[in-house]
Amino acid sequence: MNSWITLNDLRFHAHHGVLEHERLCGNTFVVNLRMAVDIRRAAQKDDIRDALNYAEVYEAVKAEMDIPSRLLEHAAMRIVRRLFKDFPQISSIKLTLEKLNPPMNADIHSAAVEVEVDAEEVKQEA
Repeated sequence: MNSWITLNDLRFHAHHGVLEHERLCGNTFVVNLRMAVDIRRAAQKDDIRDALNYAEVYEAVKAEMDIPSRLLEHAAMRIVRRLFKDFPQISSIKLTLEKLNPPMNADIHSAAVEVEVDAEEVKQEA
């Protein structure tokens, strides 16, 4: 059985960006997560102790979003590493980190980075 927990459109005001004014003033960022988790035990027992607590996942993402990065790529992978460390039941993560209205002199809604990472890949980095 394949199963996923998704958290959609998590919004943060954060200070990521290459330009100094981005890091000073901040911008709106949106995070979308799709986490592969075996839900069989939680589905059977109906007990939060057997489930991925997505309120705790949100707090971990928020903590990482509060740390400024120059690049979306850096912030995205920092979030992924934190989630794998804090929640070992996650076997893979697909994460999109989107910056709304990026300062690039263009009529553009957002710029984003998307990564899909297996837990084993992160373990091999260490």
